Amino acid sequence: MKINPYLCFNGTCEAAFNFYHKVLGGQNVMMLKAGDSAMASTMPVEMHNRIMHARLIVNDNVLMGSDASPECFKESAGLCINISYDDPTEAERVFCALSENGKVTMPIQETFWAIRFGMFTDQFGIPWMINCEKSQ
Repeated sequence: MKINPYLCFNGTCEAAFNFYHKVLGGQNVMMLKAGDSAMASTMPVEMHNRIMHARLIVNDNVLMGSDASPECFKESAGLCINISYDDPTEAERVFCALSENGKVTMPIQETFWAIRFGMFTDQFGIPWMINCEKSQ
């Protein structure tokens, strides 16, 4: 079994996934606009530039997302996307890059369980945690 986060955006999915690809690497393997889909003729024209489905693959991890219709969009609440690293330098790099223009809620630092841990909401409204645990 694999659990893949699916992120919802309010018109910024394409920019978000391009940003995540730049920071995290991997491959943006899907970026389907509603207007390019088989359902385009059934959708309002104002939805045509919104992303119907995006998929970013980084190593064995998959991040997916789309743009919700404006009347259905809700801001993220009650969840965080966690990325765990073995290398504290890489954890710091990703924290600094992904939190750019976002809101840091806990600066990356040492904790009782981690060499590095930090929390933020990125510029697209997605909450993240970056974790580099101490050896057991």
